[in-house]
Amino acid sequence: MLVTRRAFTTALSLTGLAALAGLSPLRLIAEAMAASADDVTRPQSLPDMALGPADAKVAIVEYGAPTCPHCAKFSKDVFPKIKSEYVDTGKVRYMFRNFPLNIKDLACEMLARNIAGDDAVKYFAVVDIMFRQQDQLVEKTGDTLKLIGRQAGLSVQAVEDCLKDQAMQDKIAAVQKYAEDVLKVDGTPTFFLNGQVIVGETSFEEFDQRIKSLLKT
Repeated sequence: MLVTRRAFTTALSLTGLAALAGLSPLRLIAEAMAASADDVTRPQSLPDMALGPADAKVAIVEYGAPTCPHCAKFSKDVFPKIKSEYVDTGKVRYMFRNFPLNIKDLACEMLARNIAGDDAVKYFAVVDIMFRQQDQLVEKTGDTLKLIGRQAGLSVQAVEDCLKDQAMQDKIAAVQKYAEDVLKVDGTPTFFLNGQVIVGETSFEEFDQRIKSLLKT
């Protein structure tokens, strides 16, 4: 199930997060190619947070959002298998780009970047925590972000200052604009595998098949 910003905002305003959880788990797989694999991996206004070697044969870019329930399910059920089977073995380079569906996702990315600095491993760890605490993030965003910040050694004031960083907001907005204008991303989760796009909830088996096919080329 693809979550678009419009659908997510409407569901929140009408019936809350449960409305999204109740949607049928239809999955849309787009077979179209992105403009090119180079377009997908082109350097952005923010450095990519990536796991796996830069020269890996397969590059996967995920556009996700901490408040997206389908992204959280992927993070819990599918990503660990991809990481174990392919990232940790040096076959895949995996990148996560936040595609904010709302102001809460924007705040999450600002805090995650602030905590991690240039440390991609730490960044992925923070994002994982955010997915695991998704309900709290949606219901009590400020309190939950302050708790995550405190666990990372930041004071409440440091978290508040982080969330006021206009320069960081502008960079995140630029990453999203590129995704929308060039890569035609309009919802989460959206994945690119060497330029091939997969939209919506996808099983490990589907990723496994696609990755193996790309490794053979």
